[in-house]
Amino acid sequence: MTTIEFNQMVNTHSVSLKSHALKFTNDVEDANDLVQDTLVKAIRFYKNFQEGTNIKGWLFVIMRNTFINNYRRITKTRTLITQTDEISSINLAHSATKNHADGKFIVDDINKALTSLPEAYYTPFVKYFEGYKYHEIADMLQIPLGTVKTRIFVAREMLKKYLKTYDKVNHF
Repeated sequence: MTTIEFNQMVNTHSVSLKSHALKFTNDVEDANDLVQDTLVKAIRFYKNFQEGTNIKGWLFVIMRNTFINNYRRITKTRTLITQTDEISSINLAHSATKNHADGKFIVDDINKALTSLPEAYYTPFVKYFEGYKYHEIADMLQIPLGTVKTRIFVAREMLKKYLKTYDKVNHF
């Protein structure tokens, strides 16, 4: 099957994908985004599709996994960012006492530590930090899963050594 034939076959299922996406998201715009992400992944990984199998089921699995991964990523981001409707004076006082100039130095040191990583370790580590799963990173970088795990582990160890001065202060 050629790429063009595969793309046409995938596009024929876009309507049923959209109705399925609406069940996940309950929002038309989010459903459109989910369908688009699904189609892009399907086209990008079309070589993984085994001809003769159920393409509609394959697309639905991609959609479900995409939705779950996006949900996890959003949840992770929201837990990192405190969202409050009302900023009380207690919160402001607490924030002001922690808002020292040394915070900028810490961020600068973290950025320097990240840029000191070799590219082979930097890319998988950043992808993992962004919320991607090991297998997704392996697919993106087209390297074995074990290599991804090893590189992320080594990157952590390198960062720990680079940032060891903060270990006793901030308990990284």
